[in-house]
Amino acid sequence: MGQKEKRPVASSVSASSRMRSVRQRDTKKEMEIRSALHRLGMRFRVQVAPLEEYRRKADIVFPGERVAIFIDGCFWHGCPAHRSLPKSNAEWWKAKLEDNVRRDADTNRRLCQAGWQVLRFWEHEDAIVAAHEIARIVKERRARRLGK
Repeated sequence: MGQKEKRPVASSVSASSRMRSVRQRDTKKEMEIRSALHRLGMRFRVQVAPLEEYRRKADIVFPGERVAIFIDGCFWHGCPAHRSLPKSNAEWWKAKLEDNVRRDADTNRRLCQAGWQVLRFWEHEDAIVAAHEIARIVKERRARRLGK
């Protein structure tokens, strides 16, 4: 699917409304994880492009430790447990969602090649568990960076 391909007309007014209401940032799960990280004493940046040459932004970033966190929506990013395809405009959606998965893999590859640790969590995962995993990895990378 290319950037030039036009988005199809929504199958109904309710579908159009539902798509318009989807948040791209500050989702409920992002806010839960960020709150849990703050309670753990972690400070971070939000919605930052870890690599300046690419405009792809991570949801949570620890620049000094080079850790980029993405909180992926099950529908938009192809969760194996919850993936689904709309019945209307099925071919367009299939291509769109496959492009999202390919872009996620490309983002992971580019960040890893640049020395970043990439962490991805699904929106259905427990925020507290995710925050503890993030904190553990950030602290490990911080200790290595500071030679402790």
